[in-house]
Amino acid sequence: MTPSREPERRARDVLDPVHFDALAGGAGSERTLTGNEDAFVRRRLRPRVLRGPGTPDLSTHLPGARLAAPVVVAPTAFHRLAHRAGEVATGEGVAAAHGLLTVSMMATTAVEDIAETGAALWFQLYVQPDRAFTADVVARAEAAGCRAIVLTVDSPVRGRHVRDERHRFTDLPAGLVCENMRGRDGRLRDLVVDPDLGWDAVAWLRGTTSLPVLVKGVLHPADARLAVEHGVDGVVVSNHGGRQLDGALATLDALPAVVDAVAGRVPVLLDGGVRSGVDALVALALGADAVMVGRPVLWGLALSGADGVRAVLDDLADALAHAMALAGAHRPADLTPDLVVVP
Repeated sequence: MTPSREPERRARDVLDPVHFDALAGGAGSERTLTGNEDAFVRRRLRPRVLRGPGTPDLSTHLPGARLAAPVVVAPTAFHRLAHRAGEVATGEGVAAAHGLLTVSMMATTAVEDIAETGAALWFQLYVQPDRAFTADVVARAEAAGCRAIVLTVDSPVRGRHVRDERHRFTDLPAGLVCENMRGRDGRLRDLVVDPDLGWDAVAWLRGTTSLPVLVKGVLHPADARLAVEHGVDGVVVSNHGGRQLDGALATLDALPAVVDAVAGRVPVLLDGGVRSGVDALVALALGADAVMVGRPVLWGLALSGADGVRAVLDDLADALAHAMALAGAHRPADLTPDLVVVP
């Protein structure tokens, strides 16, 4: 079950080393970054037999979307560091794969332009101290056709990215900006992470938009319960791809307790470390309703643009269907925790 590193190695060969590290790197010593993948390596599968699974049906309902497979593209910043067409190419690839793209607030392409690709979209949001500006960003996402808001809640301060510090990478190259950080007047704002942000932000956001609201960045079951109590429409188990608190629990290790805390009241997604169809199967068996993938999509984008993105998503869905058939499961709901063991 060791994940393949080949796409990442090939992407390293074609990208500027500074930009590769900006996309690939994690916080601190990167214990959490590597731990996300190691958590899958530690698991083994105990498949069922003679269950006549037939051709697996991967179709999945999530807030605002019905998907062909339980795979969502995670919000990742700066796609134009990976490919000149940036998030437009990502959107085209996602649309071709009939998938769902979570647009980053830090995208290098405006949400309106990404929406023109025809991809189904969610929008990732950092609530800013300037709530009027934040509301305008949400309104832009709604007007562009985004189907849900994914509120990132794990960033009271910025993680320390040692690779970026080593390269002194602090600004995007000339001509690239975070297009979703423009105000009504066209002026660019700097993204501010707010150490004072509290649960009242969820209530404020729900009063600002009619779209479903998911919270992303939950690892503790107590926070999962609070999220449901505050009326969210989904919980994303995430440690920000290992880019925030170094040493934080791997998302797969955090997943079962969060699933228990949510108790089926809203969907639970897992973000972090999924590199194969078997990884996705393990997450689904441990209670996730869907998985998010981030860096693999960036590597596909770097290698082949929209075609590379589509290939990553199609390959992941095909590999998940194959693994499900071998495990004796017809639908994701057939995958149960007893299929997964830690030897």
